[in-house]
Amino acid sequence: MEIGLYGLHRGENVDPDVLATRARLAEETGFESIWVGDHIAMPPSSDEQGRLEAVVAIAHLAALTRTIRLGFGVLVLPQRQPVLLAKQLTSLDLLSRGRLIVGIGAGYVERELAAMGVSPDSRGARTDEYLAAMHALWDDQPFAGEFVSFADVVQRPRPRRRPPIVVGGHSRAAMRRAVQSADGWYGVYLTPEEAARALSDLQDAAKLHSRPASLGPLEITITPPPGPVDRDSAQRYAAMGVHRLTIQPLDDEMEATVRAGANSLEA
Repeated sequence: MEIGLYGLHRGENVDPDVLATRARLAEETGFESIWVGDHIAMPPSSDEQGRLEAVVAIAHLAALTRTIRLGFGVLVLPQRQPVLLAKQLTSLDLLSRGRLIVGIGAGYVERELAAMGVSPDSRGARTDEYLAAMHALWDDQPFAGEFVSFADVVQRPRPRRRPPIVVGGHSRAAMRRAVQSADGWYGVYLTPEEAARALSDLQDAAKLHSRPASLGPLEITITPPPGPVDRDSAQRYAAMGVHRLTIQPLDDEMEATVRAGANSLEA
């Protein structure tokens, strides 16, 4: 099981020097990947931290590092224009030399979606359509949908490969989306017990929805609840078939966690 790191886009990590130091250190100490989340405009809240915009953060991390993989955990797809996003993702994957992992989700913060011009009722349909539209662009195909259509356009450079898509979310729709259209599924803030139930639900979804043979096995990424994760817990996740554990240290533990490195948790 691989060990990833979540959270370098928020809190005290938005300081450029802190971000650079910790990103390079995470690479040196054996973390397989760095993941950033995506919120653009959140309701006022005393616990809402400052955070970097996700695409900008990944672009900066790509320039700071050389080998560590870079993941979106996750992009709120319905509030992103898919033609522009497809171009951004191709550019990021090329500039990072193939290190990008694209996590997507339908979103859940109604006021944020509304601020971006998206009705909550349309978010699921938009997520499915926008993902299909990006695949069409990467394949040089036209696309006609309810929310976006295009023909007689191409994007260059073409991606050397489609960036792997990971679907986040615990709903039936998210699991169906992962089975039918993605390379992986991403469960957020799940204890080992919750992860076991979610993976059982994912297996049920796989029985109901056919998976294209071209996609291969579904890769499982889990972020445990924020805070420390001990080796025994990591081994429990690994035993149930989790491929990647993406840990989110508490703010005052981030420095020590990065310095301890992935080896402290490898199961």
